[in-house]
Amino acid sequence: MPYIEFKNVCKEYKMGEITIKALDKANFSIEKGELVVIVGPSGAGKTTTLNILGGMDSATSGKVIVDNKEVTHLKNKELIKYRRDDIGFVFQFYNLIQNLTAIENVEIATQLCKNALDPEKTLEKVGLKNRKSNFPAQLSGGEQQRVAIARAIAKNPKLLLCDEPTGALDYKTGKQILKLLQDTARKEKMTVIIITHNTAIAPMADKIIHFKNGKAEDIRINESPISIDVSSCWRHRFIFLCMEVER
Repeated sequence: MPYIEFKNVCKEYKMGEITIKALDKANFSIEKGELVVIVGPSGAGKTTTLNILGGMDSATSGKVIVDNKEVTHLKNKELIKYRRDDIGFVFQFYNLIQNLTAIENVEIATQLCKNALDPEKTLEKVGLKNRKSNFPAQLSGGEQQRVAIARAIAKNPKLLLCDEPTGALDYKTGKQILKLLQDTARKEKMTVIIITHNTAIAPMADKIIHFKNGKAEDIRINESPISIDVSSCWRHRFIFLCMEVER
């Protein structure tokens, strides 16, 4: 049985007499430990999917199953526990607490969880061992995103959900963040889901899900995901593989 299942999931919003379908019988599955990239244009249903998976929104109909637990109709207390224990979020704009240091931003998340990882070791894993006492304003954009990822990873969640994690970063820094997310899936055996407009990210994934008009229109298994590294030939190979994915 898949680790995550979306079964005929619909999400509707009412605007006066108009009904907007953000999701229209969306179906897909994800295995444990997979790195999945969800791509599609604005309004395709990507963020709605992530919000439902993360327990921040609810489906109008259909079933969402995570680790044999149906999360579609969880009550408020159950949803709070699910978000706290099972989900790690990484957003485009970091959302760090400005008057807390890097280590304190990570610690505050771990204090809420039962099986949290050591904050200092987690910061070391993301390459910020020597920046733990710095405040967000003293860190670059890439470093702030690393703190945000460390904060999410330190919760030791079942799912790491990333909403445009490189959207505010330059190419070089974005590549470093993608490598960190890929390493997290590979080394920590964590299920990582990235939503993005940027199809160039797709070749790094184990699975690519294309959303359009509220549906998972195309699902592809990537038998040979490329490893993100800093070699000079990486960019050329990446662009070539992106062209292959787009065909």
